[in-house]
Amino acid sequence: MQRGIVAVDPKVIPLKTRLFIPDYGYGYAGDTGGLIKGKRIDLGVNNVKEEAAWMFKNVIVYILGKSEKY
Repeated sequence: MQRGIVAVDPKVIPLKTRLFIPDYGYGYAGDTGGLIKGKRIDLGVNNVKEEAAWMFKNVIVYILGKSEKY
């Protein structure tokens, strides 16, 4: 995973969907992840410090629309 790639449950947010998460920025639903079920997401980050800042945090996700390109 890299920053900007978001793991989602495709039953809730379809893959290839553009997203916006406040304080994180724009993302792309490009992965499913084994434990990602329901209204849970996993944000791709650049480093351990950033990972710690986002772990188990409630966020608002704005669904911007479907995209064929990242």
